[in-house]
Amino acid sequence: MLDEFFLRALAAGIGVALVAAPLGCFVVWRRLAYFGDTLSHAALLGVALALLIEIDVTLGVFAVAGLVALAMLGLQRRGGLSSDAVLGLLAHSTLAVGLVALAFMTWVRVDLLGFLFGDILAVSWTQVGVIYAGGAVVLAVLIRIWRPLFAATVSRELAQAEGLNPGRVEILFMLLIAAVVAIALKLVGALLVTALLIIPAATVRRLAATPEQMALFAAGAGALSVTLGLFGSLAWDAPSGPSIVVAAFALFLASLIPMGVGAARRRERAAAGGGATGGGE
Repeated sequence: MLDEFFLRALAAGIGVALVAAPLGCFVVWRRLAYFGDTLSHAALLGVALALLIEIDVTLGVFAVAGLVALAMLGLQRRGGLSSDAVLGLLAHSTLAVGLVALAFMTWVRVDLLGFLFGDILAVSWTQVGVIYAGGAVVLAVLIRIWRPLFAATVSRELAQAEGLNPGRVEILFMLLIAAVVAIALKLVGALLVTALLIIPAATVRRLAATPEQMALFAAGAGALSVTLGLFGSLAWDAPSGPSIVVAAFALFLASLIPMGVGAARRRERAAAGGGATGGGE
């Protein structure tokens, strides 16, 4: 019989995975992995802000992550710096400012390791409800902007020609990622949240025939990663957040095996065919 805290962790982790993985498909398609990492680094500044003005940590993280996303867009449009330079500047600056701010807030006891690596086993049913409610909103918005966002991902110029306003949907997309970072912070932590966005999507990329299928497969892979990671954590007394990421990485490695075996067999057949032809000559 599983303890209630484990069931809460399982429900919360699956809820986050079902939301993060479809968004992660666009992160992979648009090559924005470092952007997700930047927002997760900015989460600590959001934590410091929330503790300073005494608001909910999730709201503070979302506010700061959203502002960082908008700042990145603004800096990119002003020109002068490449995207990776802007992301590096924002990622390390916000992380450093957040750490310094928390160090000065001596009247508050902060579990820094908890925010960095998460503590999914401590989640409450109220937090589970917030995850599913917020996740439902995120998925509803993603479904609403799916077509223009995918068109802008394929070709921004073509999306503009079709009157789809790619600039607006890109801002919404970045705010959705900020929301997922805020929701997932307490579960897997700031340093591991990007893994839930990227690894499930990368795992199923070669297995899906359509973009929509990839999003569904990624959600399933994310949920399976959470389940395997938590049960592995329970069995081997390992940290829960990192265990989920290790499980996700193991699934990614497993997804490469059928492709590798198939490719090897095709090469063997081709070699055998070539040898037969050569023998006939």
